[in-house]
Amino acid sequence: MSTETNNNYKYSPVCVTGANGFIGSWIVRTLLESGYTRIHAAIYPGSDATHLFQLPGAATDHRLTIFEADLLDQPALSKAIAGCRGLFHVASPCSLEDPADPDRDLLLPAVQGTLNALQAAVDSNLTRVVLTSSISAFVPNPNWPSGKVFDESSWTDFDYCKSRKKWYPVSKTLAERAAWEFAEKNGIDLVAIHPATCLGPLLQPGLNASTAVLKQLLEGARDTQEYHWLGAVHVRDVAKAQVLLYETPAASGRYLCTNGIYQFRDFADRVSKLFPEFPVYRFTEETQPGLVECDGAAKRLIDLGLEFTPVEDAVRETVESLRARGLIAVPTQS
Repeated sequence: MSTETNNNYKYSPVCVTGANGFIGSWIVRTLLESGYTRIHAAIYPGSDATHLFQLPGAATDHRLTIFEADLLDQPALSKAIAGCRGLFHVASPCSLEDPADPDRDLLLPAVQGTLNALQAAVDSNLTRVVLTSSISAFVPNPNWPSGKVFDESSWTDFDYCKSRKKWYPVSKTLAERAAWEFAEKNGIDLVAIHPATCLGPLLQPGLNASTAVLKQLLEGARDTQEYHWLGAVHVRDVAKAQVLLYETPAASGRYLCTNGIYQFRDFADRVSKLFPEFPVYRFTEETQPGLVECDGAAKRLIDLGLEFTPVEDAVRETVESLRARGLIAVPTQS
């Protein structure tokens, strides 16, 4: 892409929903580092976004503007997105606890919130929308052909998830399917990214669901992550991939974003070797039965030029961040 064309992106406003969350904060940081001059940061009303103004360049020349917008508040979303050239739609409900009411707490805000954001994009004649989906819209998929590496053609099995009350994959899959249908009907230039388990330093004040997976593993948890795992990826790479997809006109469709596909068992082994002082459980059986491993699973992003951070580096940086924030402590020797 030419410098002139690249600058056209950077000098035009963009909106990031869920901007103060784990991925959203890193997208804001990456946009600032990339020279974007006007960023609309849409956050849940009343939530804390002070850390965003601590990012380098955020307080300079009014480059960052905060908009409070509930996903179900169409006028508020429209205000946040108005005047923008592009949208990074990241916001979607995700909790460390099981939802008391899946329809109210997960499904409705995920699906209707996405449709509200896309309607605002239509109203503002946006150039491109980058939708943050998830590997939870890929798996679990028990009907996937045996011996085949998971790729962007996989979709999560609704009935399988509902029967096991796995509501988060249902919410992400419904939201993405609704987005593609809406985009086709309304002529939106939509591209979707599907991050695996995101690791890396926390920019936001609290713990998020993906880093909690590593925290719990370090504390001795034996959850195999059977329904939620394909691999891991540094959140910095996810943010870079989002900007790359936004700035690449030829990019289209779905993009898996993971530094390889492998068993959670193997991830636990790596973590245990990196941090032997923690009581990491060593799984002896396959944690994802039949999963076919693949180092270059994110080929579509790799072909666009994305280079992935080693998983070991992502783990180290996450643990350092958790320690610095007092979210995890080194076990005392008895």
